[in-house]
Amino acid sequence: MSSELPNRTDVLEMLAGYGGRRPEDVNEELGSLELTWLVAQAEQRYSVQLELTDEMFAGMGTVTDAVAVLRGAIAEQLGSREGAGHG
Repeated sequence: MSSELPNRTDVLEMLAGYGGRRPEDVNEELGSLELTWLVAQAEQRYSVQLELTDEMFAGMGTVTDAVAVLRGAIAEQLGSREGAGHG
């Protein structure tokens, strides 16, 4: 069983919490404060500690990019936590 990874709707919901917006009011392009908020929210929601490199952080300039980076980083954290349990 794999844990659910964030999708675009999840990311928009988390970003909407920054500034009390509605998900549909979140811009596609993201600022650094929004990204900091998003990473903190994702860590809390998925109970992970994300180790994002500067390159990964810089690659999250849009909602679409942020979804891709977060999915990869969270999957990696969840996978390493579960270890080699499945064969």
